[in-house]
Amino acid sequence: MFLSVFELFKIGIGPSSSHTMGPMVAAEYFLDEIKNGEWPRREGDVPSRIQVSLHGSLAFTGKGHATDRAVILGLAGEKPSQINPDNVEDIIAKIEKKKSVTPPDHPTYQFDPEKDLVFDFEIMLPLHTNGMTFRALSKAGELLLKREYYSIGGGFVVDEERLRIMEEVKSTRVDRVPYPFENAKQMMKMAKDSGLTIAQMKRANEQTNMSEQELVDGLEQVWNTMHNCVERGLRKHGELPGGLRVKRRSAAIVEQLEAEWGINHINPVAANEWLQVFAMAVNEENAAGGKVVTAPTNGAAGVIPAVLSYYLKFFPDTSVKQREDYLLTAAALGGIIKHNASISGAEVGCQGEVGSASAMAAAGLAAIMGGTPEQIENAAEIALEHHLGMTCDPIGGLVQVPCIERNGLGAIKAVSASSLALRGDGTHFVSLDACVKTMLETGKDMNTRYKETSQGGLAVNVVEC
Repeated sequence: MFLSVFELFKIGIGPSSSHTMGPMVAAEYFLDEIKNGEWPRREGDVPSRIQVSLHGSLAFTGKGHATDRAVILGLAGEKPSQINPDNVEDIIAKIEKKKSVTPPDHPTYQFDPEKDLVFDFEIMLPLHTNGMTFRALSKAGELLLKREYYSIGGGFVVDEERLRIMEEVKSTRVDRVPYPFENAKQMMKMAKDSGLTIAQMKRANEQTNMSEQELVDGLEQVWNTMHNCVERGLRKHGELPGGLRVKRRSAAIVEQLEAEWGINHINPVAANEWLQVFAMAVNEENAAGGKVVTAPTNGAAGVIPAVLSYYLKFFPDTSVKQREDYLLTAAALGGIIKHNASISGAEVGCQGEVGSASAMAAAGLAAIMGGTPEQIENAAEIALEHHLGMTCDPIGGLVQVPCIERNGLGAIKAVSASSLALRGDGTHFVSLDACVKTMLETGKDMNTRYKETSQGGLAVNVVEC
């Protein structure tokens, strides 16, 4: 099984990879289908209007996750990795005023967000809770083209055919990479047989599709985006958008820490505070619609950059190669989790988002601290095990409460898991593969109210102000 590091670590905007970035990508796919797709066209069949309906979790929490805004931006031709967050309001305002979109290399399509973008709370599409339907109509209102897309977590988007193929080939797919491990057991055996680290195997796999320099440059871009997100979050004050009136706290916490201990002095008592604030800074930026990296999702975007930022604060002489190994190892473990379970909160709850991120960060940290493949697998298992059963119940459908603090605690668990694993020899009672299987089964058993619908848990027991 091969999933590229750049498929797990995507650069985009907040607040959600599945509910914001995914629908923006789906809109791009539909525009391409209109232009280049093999759909039956009669003479004179010219799409004139576009309509979109959102279903399942995308309907229930779409407003809080800016799903509607993401669709508008996607139909305007904007891409998650390229859009400037500062331009979003102007783009949306113009479309709402004109009631049309003119994407690059396309004619103008009538699209009135108030009428043509529907939150459908009644119909759940059959293959995934994050479903959306795009329609292209003629000037006379005749349906010319209809496509259903599913945002399956982490910014991944598939249509019905692709999703069915993915399920069919899971057990039969053969990857043309030197180390095609599908689970942790295979990964550790390949590491033992080859004498390579997990990062080295992942690096070799990546270089079947790109040059070494392309890989290095891509990893540098990912880390720079993560680092810049941390830095922005640490310096911004004010309220987060959405109506809950949640205040940014990271900047104030950093100011207190620096006043108490100095900018460069590290007090061990404050170590957890630094770790938490790095993660919270990212997720405050994400909640504000800033530029982030899915790691593996937007809702869990703070954990992986926080743990590396924390390590760099204590070990400022860390090499670029170590940074790369951290990201590569984390991605290798994330690929195993995604392949065998899910990273989607709408599918398995927050255990699949912050739990997966914590496992990935624990593995990455254990790797750059000299852990063996067995210790790295153990670190990931410990971190994931202690997120099992975690629900996704965002208040108001916003990626703010409890999501921001939850990233801080996920980062702390990652460091603790790594420390525990490195104190042992890698042997342990519960395997990562068993833990991943348990997470999937737990997610399937979890009531839909606790899977990013804001219909249960904190979302209904906390009075909104």
